[in-house]
Amino acid sequence: MTEAPGWTLLPDLACRSVGGGVVWANDESFAERENLVERAEPGYRPHTFGNKGQVYDGWETRRRREPGADHAVVRLGLPGVVRGVVVDTAFFKGNYPPFASVEATAVRGHPAPSELTDWETLVPRSPLEGDRKHHFDVADGRRWTHVRLTIHPDGGVARLRVHGEPVVDPDLVTPGALDLAALENGASVTACSNMFYGSPGNLIAPGQARVMGEGWETARRRDDGNDWVEIALAAPGVVHLAELDTTHFKGNAPGWASVRGGRGDGEWFDLLPRTRLQPDTRHRFRVERGGEVTRARLDIYPDGGMARLRLIGSLTPAGLDALTKRYQSVTQTM
Repeated sequence: MTEAPGWTLLPDLACRSVGGGVVWANDESFAERENLVERAEPGYRPHTFGNKGQVYDGWETRRRREPGADHAVVRLGLPGVVRGVVVDTAFFKGNYPPFASVEATAVRGHPAPSELTDWETLVPRSPLEGDRKHHFDVADGRRWTHVRLTIHPDGGVARLRVHGEPVVDPDLVTPGALDLAALENGASVTACSNMFYGSPGNLIAPGQARVMGEGWETARRRDDGNDWVEIALAAPGVVHLAELDTTHFKGNAPGWASVRGGRGDGEWFDLLPRTRLQPDTRHRFRVERGGEVTRARLDIYPDGGMARLRLIGSLTPAGLDALTKRYQSVTQTM
């Protein structure tokens, strides 16, 4: 089995759980377009028939009897730079498309699907096989807000994954009140001690965790150590409020936690000293110390799970400048 590319560890910018949605498809006769961006891996139950035939966990169009192709347009929940695309035909064996292509566009505001224009190719027309994941590298370094999947000529696709790096629009940022640790603002997880049950990237995802599986959870420790996560913040800033959310973690929440900050490659210093936590609780703490930070480290003692980490603060002038330059560097050629 071929190992998945490294970019699959990057966030899925199109996923429903980060705000993505399938805003239009020219046909969905057999299975709904919305399935394309579901977070869960596709499933299949044989001999499960509805009014449209066998129920598929994916998007499936009718059998085309005239020239053409089928299309689905996805609004990215996290606009950003796309590093790779996965077209997953799981469980589509006799009804998968023989070819697919992916295009992208970038717009401001909230246009209707019919108003989207200027599509650029990310993945040229490429052959597909049934019941497998197809990984396509993307070399274009620009920021996108929407992608369009085209299947040639028809058939079914279970999931479309659009992996990349979120890039926030500085016009939509309030410099004095910003979650410096938020994925949607450009923060990223750089290291962690353990992710046996859940990815540390979930800690900085948008919205509230709906179930325990949408948080970060480690294996049970049998030594004297503790688990931790390190995060590169969206831009240099000063943290004023820390939120440590153990929602859904009841018998497996950490007993205590601390948050430290850092500048560059220098020493860590306390933002929130070791503090007792409660299960299934959103904890909010004032941060009275630290000054400017560019990175943060969450330590949990000794192990367990946490739903979300929020570090609300203000950008420094240098931080706002860095965030603005990042945006300009991936939009100026569009």
